[in-house]
Parts: sequence; C-alpha cells; structure tokens
Amino acid sequence: MLDRRFFLLSGLSLTACGAQSQADEAAGSVSAEIFDAPGVVPWGEETADYANQSDAWWRERLTREQFRILRQDGTERAGTSPLNDEHRQGLYVCAGCGLPLFTSATKYESGTGWPSFWAPIEGALDTKPDYRLWTPRTEYHCMRCKGHQGHVFNDGPRPTGERWCNNGVALNFVPDPRV
Repeated sequence: MLDRRFFLLSGLSLTACGAQSQADEAAGSVSAEIFDAPGVVPWGEETADYANQSDAWWRERLTREQFRILRQDGTERAGTSPLNDEHRQGLYVCAGCGLPLFTSATKYESGTGWPSFWAPIEGALDTKPDYRLWTPRTEYHCMRCKGHQGHVFNDGPRPTGERWCNNGVALNFVPDPRV
C-alpha cells in the first residue's frame, strides 16, 4: 500500500485516490511544485546522513537557538515565533534537514504561543515518552535528522483531537508557489 509521501511527491490528491479523512485531504492539498522550493528536501533526496552528524557539524549549520532546540531538546519562549502569525498556504519543514513535517492546512491557533498543527505529514515524525516535567508527555522528532520539534497532546481540534505543539525555530516555512 502506498503512503502519503507517494501522493505528496507525485502531486496526486489523496481524496481522488480513495482516502476519505480530513487529515488525508489536508496533507494532500499542497502543490507538488512546493517540494522543489529551496529548503525542502523530500524523502530520498537527502545528501547527508543527518542523524549521525557531530555537534560540530550541526553548530556550523544552525543558529545557537536552533542548535539548542533541535539538538539539545530545548524549548523556545512562548509567543516568540514569527510562524505564529504565518497564514499563507505552504509547507513547514524541519529547520535542520528540510524534511516536510506539516502542511498549512493542518495549522491552527491553539492559544499556546507556539505554532500548532492537528496532524503531521505521515511518516515525517517519530515520538517518544518525555518524563522531564512533573507529568509524562509525548515528545516528537524529525524522522530524518532526529531534531527535536516539540510535544504532542490530546487536546487539539477535530478531526484528530491532537495538538502538535512545535518550536517555531525548529521549522522553516516554504510558501506554496501557486498562491
């Protein structure tokens, strides 16, 4: 069975191919041309073994704040990301490796001060338990470079009920060229 990455990279609509959920429709609504935009590195086109690079390699490529968030599991101060006010159509890609993580169709205003999404692009993120605070949480990382992105909670809107709460500095926004 083909997964969402096939449809996104080929430019086919998920709903036209029989998928019915709103999450599938939203994830498939981004133009295929956007994957050719600068800063986007789709699956299968990576040029580095991102997950196994040294701290020195990452420090050369990331800002100090991006390194703290992506490589040391940090959290940016709420309300500081310009992506909170981003309302154009496009992709949100990992600031570490350019892998598309979210589409603008799944972004919503959560009131938390961080960019929030109700669903990621299938296969783009990996989760793990986080016990660093008083209550267990679910942390998520970019599947390709293992860069820390944020935490997912079960208090989001329909259709998933999830809130993927992301550090804005861990993302880059790539506008859809059709708009």
